[in-house]
Amino acid sequence: MSVRDLEEQLAIANKRLDDAASSCLNGGDWNELRAAKALALNLERELAAARDEEHAVPLAFPVRWSTGAPLPHLLQSDYWTFLTFYVREDDPAWDGTYVTVKDPGSGVVESLALVEFVNCDSARLGSPNDEVLNGHRLDGKGLESYTAQEVVNSSWLSELERINSVHQCYEPEYWRRRHHYIFWFHDTTFECIAESFKVELFRTTMAELLNIVCKRLLK
Repeated sequence: MSVRDLEEQLAIANKRLDDAASSCLNGGDWNELRAAKALALNLERELAAARDEEHAVPLAFPVRWSTGAPLPHLLQSDYWTFLTFYVREDDPAWDGTYVTVKDPGSGVVESLALVEFVNCDSARLGSPNDEVLNGHRLDGKGLESYTAQEVVNSSWLSELERINSVHQCYEPEYWRRRHHYIFWFHDTTFECIAESFKVELFRTTMAELLNIVCKRLLK
């Protein structure tokens, strides 16, 4: 489809999404809301790609994190970059009337993920949170909360390459192997530029997992 066709289709999809969201406030169909959202996101990505703009696409990632309190921790040195967080565990008995407070210092054994970002050039963890998601530059360009995504045509990656292009050993192919990863948590956002990632799952306390990571950082 042409850019104009995509713009028209996206406008229709956004109207459907608005209608579905309003309907759900009055007991409407949540499956319709999810379907409308998925369609709108796909069209956002297609339109951004057709315009050669940066946009966020789904990343094949083996685990999901808690939407309530994933409590990510970023540990980094000149040579290593690790990210830890609580893995999502669905409780079939949960009736929605209570919340479980997560305390990384409690010593409770939990399901945790450890992600190592290989050949990481830069990483950051912090603002924005999920309450201001629509203020992000990628809003309307495939941005999706509580998921792992990759940024295509990344302006951050382009900026880092431009800065490093003044080096006498600059190699364009080095930057072709880099990816801009973005992970949307509840209270924070994680982003990094790296070649790849590895994921390990642990059943332990957060304190013990952080101890494991610290030992790797000191290798």
